Amino acid sequence: MKKSTAKAGKSTPQTYKRLMRYVIPFWRLFVVSIIGFLIYAATQPLFAALIKHIIDSLQAGDRSKAVYFPLMLVGLIVCRGIGGFLGNYFLSRVSCNVVHDLRCEIFNHYTLLPTVYFDRHNSGYMISRITHNVGEVTRATTDSLRTIIREGLTAIGLLAYLVYSDWLLSLVFLVVTPVILVLVKYVSKRLRNLSKNIQDSVGDMTHITSELVNGHRIVRSFGGQEYERRRFHQISSFNRKQSLKLAVTVALQTPLMQIILSFALGALMYLALVIMKQASAGEFVAYLTAAFLLPKPIRQLSDANGEIQRGLAAAETLFEVLDEPGEKDQGSYAVERCAGRLDFKNVEFRYGRAEEPAIKNINFSVQAGRSVALVGASGAGKSTLVNLIPRFYEYQKGQILLDGVEVKEYSLMNLRKQIAMVTQNITLFNDTVANNIAYGVLDEVPRERIVKAARDAYAMEFIEKMPEGLDTQIGEHGITLSGGQRQRIALARALFKDAPVLVLDEATSALDTASERYIQAALNKVMENRTTIVIAHRLSTIERADEILVMEGGRIVERGRHAELIDSNGPYARLYRMQFAEV
Repeated sequence: MKKSTAKAGKSTPQTYKRLMRYVIPFWRLFVVSIIGFLIYAATQPLFAALIKHIIDSLQAGDRSKAVYFPLMLVGLIVCRGIGGFLGNYFLSRVSCNVVHDLRCEIFNHYTLLPTVYFDRHNSGYMISRITHNVGEVTRATTDSLRTIIREGLTAIGLLAYLVYSDWLLSLVFLVVTPVILVLVKYVSKRLRNLSKNIQDSVGDMTHITSELVNGHRIVRSFGGQEYERRRFHQISSFNRKQSLKLAVTVALQTPLMQIILSFALGALMYLALVIMKQASAGEFVAYLTAAFLLPKPIRQLSDANGEIQRGLAAAETLFEVLDEPGEKDQGSYAVERCAGRLDFKNVEFRYGRAEEPAIKNINFSVQAGRSVALVGASGAGKSTLVNLIPRFYEYQKGQILLDGVEVKEYSLMNLRKQIAMVTQNITLFNDTVANNIAYGVLDEVPRERIVKAARDAYAMEFIEKMPEGLDTQIGEHGITLSGGQRQRIALARALFKDAPVLVLDEATSALDTASERYIQAALNKVMENRTTIVIAHRLSTIERADEILVMEGGRIVERGRHAELIDSNGPYARLYRMQFAEV
């Protein structure tokens, strides 16, 4: 099983303190809930006091107040209900707001994280953190926190009543307190570790399931069903074992706590019989009633501790995400629309801790409105090179200039506004055709502009045949479309953006010959006023490029126009002959 690469979490007090910061904006609601739970908790010792008065009145033969005792009992129950409602409802409002804010903050931070973070972490962990782990925090900040506050105040109220009634006798509970604290500390640490293992395994299960859903055709085509079943079974079995260990720990914690408290209560009862000789029957019964009411809130506090630890373990993973630095955006330069001149000067880039650079000593220029094609075998560094332009990755050496200004000096938003990209791996969203074409534009846009982009990409040909035209839902990843149709919508999206720099990374790879002819005609028209960088394995699509760069091992080994490169009989000519050997 793949282990999480997340950093070790901070200590529990720090995590809890940080989690509580999200409560501060809703402190008024929190105060109301505390008041409600105070009312709820006060009814327990008042119930013991009521029993004392009832017994003492009966023992004294005074039944003149008998009519008031039922009213007092009803009043206590009504107050208990009101207090419980106020506490539960307003704390739930606080918790729902906290979880909503935390979930949105995690998602918003995902949109700011650099590409290298997504390269390092699988999608399963990232998805489970915003779904499953946030759900664990929800349990810690709703049911468990409610129990902690309500039962904690109840226990304090009962202890206060016991001390008030006979402080010396109540010291019995101090004897067992250290034992309980040691037990709680050990159990809390174990629960937190088990919860982290469970959350990591949920991330693995999410990842494997996501791969199966997205790649089910490959799984079936290559007979990988049994392999995927084994993978999932292994992770699910690990999750089950960790969950059972957690269940055993929680199940043992409560009876052990009860056994410890039973010794304390037994000693208390014996001492009460010996010491409280001068007490009235009412005082004696009320004292023991309060003492025997005490184990229930303590037991519930013990049960809630397990949920709290699971929630804190989940909160640690969420804070690890929030502590990840976002993309470096120290540039401040901005321009409404650049001309599009690109200059690469001695550019070098390596991935992470790789020994060899993926891009080495790259030097070339593209005049505004001109086109450059990058060709070469897979792994030559073509896609890596174009990903440096919008700063998806940060190059380590050299400079990339856009209109004479280094791309690092541009603000990220403004830089990427100048660039439109169409890649081989098309990303479409579960939305309408129109919204996919106009993606990223928050304001209302004229429908005519969307239609024009679709026509320029020769996509209206099939869009008009759809049930609802541009308003047709295309499903997740555009599953209802063919590969060529998806790429034409992606191209329409790039045309709609109308950026001065256009990057086409295998943009025509999924098109049939007829569609490719249409797209090539559209591209020739669109590329007239745009700086275009084209990556293509199919060399027939880039013969008219102003310059062709041939890459091998991250370097440019040859450059020139198509005819020149064919005549030079170098690497480009060899690639060309390999593709057209059958002609």
